[in-house]
Amino acid sequence: MTIHKLRCEDACNPLGIDSTNPRLSWQIHSESRGVAQIGYQIQVASSPELLSGPTPDLWNSGRVDSSDSVSIPYEGSPLTSRQRAFWRVSVWDNQGNLSVSAGQDFWEMGLLAQTDWEAQWIGGQTLGGSRTTAPAPFLRRTFCVPQAVSKARIYVTALGLYDLSINGISVGDQVLAPGWTDYRKRVRYQVYDVTSAIQVGENAMGAILGDGWYCGNVEWRGRNLYGDRPLLLAQLELTLDDGSVQRIVSDAAWRYAFGPIIESDLLMGESYDARREFEGWSQGAFDDSKWMGVEVDRPTTNLVAQMSPPIRVTQEILPIADPVERSKWPLPEFIFDMGQNMVGWVRLKVNGPAGTTIRLRFAEVLKPDGGVYLDNLRSAKQTDYYTLRGDKNGEVWEPKFTFHGFRYVEVEGFPSKPTRDSITGIVVHSDVEETGTFECSDPLVTQLQKNIQWGQRGNFVDVPTDCPQRDERLGWTGDAQVFVRTAAFNRDVSTFFEKYETDLSDAQSEKGEIPPIAPNTNVVGPDGGPAWADAFVICPWTIYQMYGNTKILRDHFEGMKRFVDWMESTAKDGIRCYEGYEGFRGFGDWLSTNADTPNEVLGTAFLAYSAHLLSKIATVLGHSPDAEHYMQLFKTTRSAFQQNFLAPAGRLVSQSQTTAVLALHFDLLPEESRAKVAQALVDDIGGRGMHLSTGFVGTPYINHVLTKAGRLDIAYNLLLQKSWPSWLYPVTQGATTIWERWDGWTHDKGFQDVGMNSFNHYAYGAIGEWLYGTVAGICLEPIEAGFGHVRLEPMPGGGLTSARASYDSVRGPIVSDWQIDGNEFRWNVTIPANAIATAIFPFGSLATTTEDGCPVSEAGGVIAAADSFGKTHLNLGSGTYSFSTSIF
Repeated sequence: MTIHKLRCEDACNPLGIDSTNPRLSWQIHSESRGVAQIGYQIQVASSPELLSGPTPDLWNSGRVDSSDSVSIPYEGSPLTSRQRAFWRVSVWDNQGNLSVSAGQDFWEMGLLAQTDWEAQWIGGQTLGGSRTTAPAPFLRRTFCVPQAVSKARIYVTALGLYDLSINGISVGDQVLAPGWTDYRKRVRYQVYDVTSAIQVGENAMGAILGDGWYCGNVEWRGRNLYGDRPLLLAQLELTLDDGSVQRIVSDAAWRYAFGPIIESDLLMGESYDARREFEGWSQGAFDDSKWMGVEVDRPTTNLVAQMSPPIRVTQEILPIADPVERSKWPLPEFIFDMGQNMVGWVRLKVNGPAGTTIRLRFAEVLKPDGGVYLDNLRSAKQTDYYTLRGDKNGEVWEPKFTFHGFRYVEVEGFPSKPTRDSITGIVVHSDVEETGTFECSDPLVTQLQKNIQWGQRGNFVDVPTDCPQRDERLGWTGDAQVFVRTAAFNRDVSTFFEKYETDLSDAQSEKGEIPPIAPNTNVVGPDGGPAWADAFVICPWTIYQMYGNTKILRDHFEGMKRFVDWMESTAKDGIRCYEGYEGFRGFGDWLSTNADTPNEVLGTAFLAYSAHLLSKIATVLGHSPDAEHYMQLFKTTRSAFQQNFLAPAGRLVSQSQTTAVLALHFDLLPEESRAKVAQALVDDIGGRGMHLSTGFVGTPYINHVLTKAGRLDIAYNLLLQKSWPSWLYPVTQGATTIWERWDGWTHDKGFQDVGMNSFNHYAYGAIGEWLYGTVAGICLEPIEAGFGHVRLEPMPGGGLTSARASYDSVRGPIVSDWQIDGNEFRWNVTIPANAIATAIFPFGSLATTTEDGCPVSEAGGVIAAADSFGKTHLNLGSGTYSFSTSIF
């Protein structure tokens, strides 16, 4: 047995955390079967030496008889700003083994009090307007270090974006930092270890500021949403060899100038004139005598440590073919195909005369004539300009403060004929670790999963945005909640959604309303309406299920209560968004196909669902009175739903697919009506030529409902449908991400509404969770939160002959890999150490099932085995198993 993947606040050796009771987690690994932790001991000390000694000075938990290994809160001595804590964990297992981690893991505290900050907010004087940009200010400060440095930390953030360097060395690998929050409520800062960049004698620190989300374009209403110019806050702290501390902070001593970045905007693009570059500007010897003194500002906002994944460059992509020449006059124009609809920018390589300006325009698809399709960008320009300085050795450039959604790049004004390696695609997104994979025997379905993954990557840029290309890159709550289940399989989004839930909390009104966008730009009203506002309850519950994360529930429980109470107070006789309600009645079943679902149906269904989930959350947190109260609210709302929307004959008044799906999935029907409603759903699908008509609200649940109703055949028919509306239609048209609309482009009608037609919109990718949970069999609803007890239940169908999914859970890797060969069903599964699983076979019986060629009864690690309801059920300890059974 070995211990690995030690995490503090879900991060490896984090710098600058501000939780005074940080959560500690680990995984254990063993090649043996049936291994479970029965006890642990956590030790924490202020130095490695004290940690390895008999008495660690910060915390010694002693042996705790428990299988817990996820989110154990630190309970030692109070932690202080800047303090580093070293920790190790010892684990006892049920096979008599003791293992101790290496003891080199640590965390380091950030600045816990606002008074720890001596730095001041600084910036330049030039302001942009609502529709006009301003050049990016370059800021610098020199300082002298009298002796060698043993430790150097910089605490830095910006209102806007920053790019920081010390002595010409870039600091950190984050991009678009510090990301996006409601700057009126909180601003996150980052901490970097810059010890190696500091030298004895003269030093210099430099920062470039971009408009970013703070004062650049965020949506279609123009710039300056939060402020009128970017500002920097930086505090460099040096611990010298003699133990003394030297601080260099942002203040009036800094100077600034405008340089080669003429404009930079997340939506519009970046313009760069290389002739205006400052050689060596962030080094000590640079002459800044002609630079101007910065202005000191005093914005009031809460400074918090960044604990969600940073935005990083994660991949580089080369064009899949040589560029296609489109025109020679008035300027040469070429189009590059990256082969993948991606998010980020391109690195440009060019050689030419000084003053030559190259234009780069970015698009997701091409028009029928081969030109780039830009109409769906609306007011977003997605255009970069680069002006050459005339370096005979060639020039390489990429922007700093913008990003684009694109597959195709139109290059105009290139001084010669470009080649395939003239540009490189730079993929950018929040660096959430990939945890899930899925593939199957149908290559189109496998490609669908790849499209879902790429859609998530492109739209998880600090917030879960709806799309990455047009003038609406906003954190729409409805999109986030329908996709969160799939997102959590694909990637480790625990802290990503912790941050987003805080954005939602910051956006909550005094009444309890949750808007449809977070961070809230106030572009829509304070209430997001059914399925959008309910993200405030749905997302944290899903994160708890997947990661066993109770912190997100505790931190926002009171806010969730205020939200559900507000919904209850605005309902009429249990009906939310009733006909005649003066407030916002919702967006409906967004982008459904020829099928309207009444707002009062949606509102009432989601009131019941949120109340039901909140009752479960209260139970998890031990709040029994609240659990009883919200369960009663669920029952009352359920009764109102039946009284108003269920006809005496047992059929729903509204016949839309989404109405049936929500009624069944949210358990809103009496048992005697479920079969009739399910059959009506099947009939409607059949009447549409085996097509769904659901929009954003109903689509995530439809295949689950059909599966539970015993109509797995219909669910597979929908999955494998190739004409629109369907998941595979865009795949057959060459899509590499999920489309916003089922018919974003069709052969007979061409492009859909240019005002709302994104080709990278993850919402319909919510089918991914059904691929993991039903096709492959790693179920979303584990018997124990955080997959301590896993449910594995594949359900083959649709002619598929194999499927394989893996999920790296908080306890370790889970694998379900099945294939059908003639009359034999083979199933390989992996359960991580310190977990157990219930495996339910789709075929065969206990008598015909073997493990590695032996009868199941003789297999090690099998805890219990039985045939139940016509299926074989096995309870398994950890390990890897190879099962086989007959299909009959």
